[in-house]
Amino acid sequence: MKNSILIIDEPVSCQTIKTGYFDIFEKYLASLDIKPRSKDTYRKSLKQFMNFINSRVSQTEICRTDILAYKTYLLDNYAANTVSTYITAVKGFYAYLEAEKISPNVAAGIKGAKSQKGFRKDSLTIEQIHNVITGIDTKTIYGKRNFSLVNLLIRTGLRTIEAQRANIEDIRQEGGESLLYIQGKGHDSKDEFVLLTESTHRPIREYIKATGRTKGPLFISHSDRNHGKRLTTRSISRIAKEAMLTSGIDSSRLTAHSFRHTAVTLSLLAGASIQETQGMARHTNINTTMIYAHNINRIKNAPERKIDELLR
Repeated sequence: MKNSILIIDEPVSCQTIKTGYFDIFEKYLASLDIKPRSKDTYRKSLKQFMNFINSRVSQTEICRTDILAYKTYLLDNYAANTVSTYITAVKGFYAYLEAEKISPNVAAGIKGAKSQKGFRKDSLTIEQIHNVITGIDTKTIYGKRNFSLVNLLIRTGLRTIEAQRANIEDIRQEGGESLLYIQGKGHDSKDEFVLLTESTHRPIREYIKATGRTKGPLFISHSDRNHGKRLTTRSISRIAKEAMLTSGIDSSRLTAHSFRHTAVTLSLLAGASIQETQGMARHTNINTTMIYAHNINRIKNAPERKIDELLR
């Protein structure tokens, strides 16, 4: 990425690019009161933006039309949520430049991508769930780990990052029940929990016993290269995908995140209220949970069936 200082130029719809040694991106990032992980995302987004600008031959100015062209490029190559994240980073950067009187805000008013309604991943049917779970061979340490992990994801709706962060000592007994305390999305501490039923907790106990450990990461690697180290989210996603492939399920719309969708859907189908399901899924906005309920009711009470009956 080239280091550039962006200087105000007329007309205000464009700005001149001058090469320098001052990394203005890092100065902007340092001004943000966000987590390091979010800063890394912004840094990646801004690098992507400058790569696009630098690829435009003989480019000496950045104009509003260039940012709109960048948005078009993103829409052609990335999902809506990713496009919105990248555009948000660019808009924030230009708002900062304007506030610091370095450059006019040529990105003001540019909108992100409109997210699709519903979910990008599907959930599994009950039959598929049984096939996934029974298809895992639990005779080996790998199998014990994979079974307890997949079983946990399906029955509690944990995100992969939440499962990855979990430690053995996060399992506590309260009120005669086993709880797994987790660090939820956007949280700095493990202040939320999921209930571990006996069907969920037993495979975890068996796996922990097989490893001979009493503390540390709940799910670890058993390969020679990374033995004993905490599983990465990528490894968890791979284990989930392999469990589905082994059971004969091969779809790009079914991933580790599908287990979370499945848990939320099954919770509502089993009779849990929207509020109870929201608590389990830890949805910040109840409207997210409402989407699941709407889809279930839409299918259950589908008017297409009534049309069929009428035409019959």
